[in-house]
Amino acid sequence: MKKLLIICLPLLLLMSCKKEVSELPPATQTGANTFGAKVNGNFWVPQGFGPVPAGNLLEAIRLGPNFYIRARNFASSPNETEFEIFIKDLTGPGTYPLNTTMASRSTAASYGFYLKRNLTPISEWLTSATNSGSVTVTFMDTTNNILSGTFQFTAADVYGTGGPITVSEGRFDVRY
Repeated sequence: MKKLLIICLPLLLLMSCKKEVSELPPATQTGANTFGAKVNGNFWVPQGFGPVPAGNLLEAIRLGPNFYIRARNFASSPNETEFEIFIKDLTGPGTYPLNTTMASRSTAASYGFYLKRNLTPISEWLTSATNSGSVTVTFMDTTNNILSGTFQFTAADVYGTGGPITVSEGRFDVRY
């Protein structure tokens, strides 16, 4: 039993290490369930922690004409990061601005949101009129429930304790 532990322990430690991301997923329009972006120049993709993948790392939800896309990264545990993009009144391919100032996330307008937490939020960033961006929907298939596109934005720290973040080269290809 002791020998088995000695053999398995290093293997488990290696499997639980953070996977280094060196590129974004390809820009596709097939419902591949991919999502990625650069956050302040660093690659970001949804990831689980350790050998057991976490559920719901990427989800897209359609509520009438509105869409939520949520992506989570647990690979830097105990710190976790999460994206949420909300597109209000999505009618089809086109560009949707993320430029409305709100005190917090709301279905009143489209927004981009990024969160860093360690059990409780450490920092939250939200788009506004001064820290804005856009989502460009390049493909929408309501028969097969596929939504694809790109996004970019700057967002301010809602706690006012840190500076803004820059999200660039964002892309998604999701099934809802």
